[in-house]
Amino acid sequence: MTTTTTVPGIVWDTKAIRIAHDLIRAVDHKLRHRMLDFLDACERPPTVTEVYIKMRLEQSVASQHLAILRRAKLISGKRQGKNVVYSINYDVLERAQEAVTNFKTL
Repeated sequence: MTTTTTVPGIVWDTKAIRIAHDLIRAVDHKLRHRMLDFLDACERPPTVTEVYIKMRLEQSVASQHLAILRRAKLISGKRQGKNVVYSINYDVLERAQEAVTNFKTL
């Protein structure tokens, strides 16, 4: 859904703004940076248990931050039996970097 503004000729795509907000919120946190680095360094997609043990976090903290990254589509979770394994969505990360780079040039 889009919403028009009072500025003539400008139409805001509120869905795109919400996606951008969630993405920026997701990457603007030191722990989530560390999580992305950790996921990138893993030879295979880790489970939430492996994430919180190896990163020395409480399980609930790891789960909450993984959920934020997942909602922003920066990572994806895939069920394997009783576990969910997590991996980085590199295409989304690259497109986000391009968007930020383009925004910086304004």
